[in-house]
Amino acid sequence: MNPRAQVNATQLAIAELVPKGSRVLDLGCGDGAMLAHLQQARGCSGYGIEIADANLLACVKRGVNVIQLNLDQGLTLFEDASFDVVLQIDTLQHLRNAEVMLLETVRVGRIGIVAFPNFAHWPNRLSVLRGRMPVTRRLPYQWYDTPNIRVGTHADLGILAHKSGLKVQDSFGIQNGKTVRFAPNLLAGTSVYTLSR
Repeated sequence: MNPRAQVNATQLAIAELVPKGSRVLDLGCGDGAMLAHLQQARGCSGYGIEIADANLLACVKRGVNVIQLNLDQGLTLFEDASFDVVLQIDTLQHLRNAEVMLLETVRVGRIGIVAFPNFAHWPNRLSVLRGRMPVTRRLPYQWYDTPNIRVGTHADLGILAHKSGLKVQDSFGIQNGKTVRFAPNLLAGTSVYTLSR
């Protein structure tokens, strides 16, 4: 199985932020494609955290170390600074307490890389102006059957990070696999933040 073939353009852009040889914890790692890519292409090691049985099996088949854990229960099994990088890609919108998980992310990792669908992206705004909740590649569900507990904007995470006393090392958007630094709240479907204590 070629893990790179399963990693999308947004994940590839985020993977470039992870220093080579890093010890990585991937929160909500899904089928393990991202962590497998980091192991193969960047020489990283680490663990994935996942709750779904089918995804656990997919991780094992890829050779990804995975732990079954509900992220809403926190990361108490890990000590401070256990990892170089903690990834939180497309998990924040599924968690009941986003602030606690951001704090846990930077507690167990020297840096945390957080990426999530940006609800303020212009097509989403247009959809809401038309009186409809958006359905896009980044937000592919109807409002009545979405697994997302919340939606957030690029600007919202910056405010939450500041309120929580976290340092924003970098923030930008990603659109079609390309970095967006000018007006990411408007022009990017994915928001990315690099955070530390």
